[in-house]
Amino acid sequence: MRVFLWNLLLALTWTAVTGRFTLSNLALGFALGYLALRFSGLVGRAAYGSRIRRVIEFLLFYFWELLLANLRVAYDVLTPRHHMRPGILAIPLDARTDGEIAILANLITLTPGTLSLDVSDDRQVLYIHATYVDEVEAFRQRLKEKLERRVLEVTR
Repeated sequence: MRVFLWNLLLALTWTAVTGRFTLSNLALGFALGYLALRFSGLVGRAAYGSRIRRVIEFLLFYFWELLLANLRVAYDVLTPRHHMRPGILAIPLDARTDGEIAILANLITLTPGTLSLDVSDDRQVLYIHATYVDEVEAFRQRLKEKLERRVLEVTR
């Protein structure tokens, strides 16, 4: 995590020095910062490079899921017949730290059609409300295998 912060600091320094505060210039600064850290020997290729790849893969996955959820809600709103099957589910957690649980709960809440409600006192179960629950066990498995597993890959 410390190397990522150094890389981010170098990227921000790059944007300040060039005077162009754009996303593309920040991305260029991030890439140049990574190269500088890599050639200086402060970053090992396996650990940091694979984490960056996993973060990018996760972002692509989550944006795709976000698009699909938005389309499903929009379809349901625009059609005369509603397809909602709401339910409250208890999802057993593999996430253990407060940070992992918070990231997972916030990503669930950000996705249209789902809302994080509560975490059990022993932090073993996350309670969520979902608008489209066709089959409870399939929904639970899809959430654990797709979202929680990927969040844990990025954070651990």
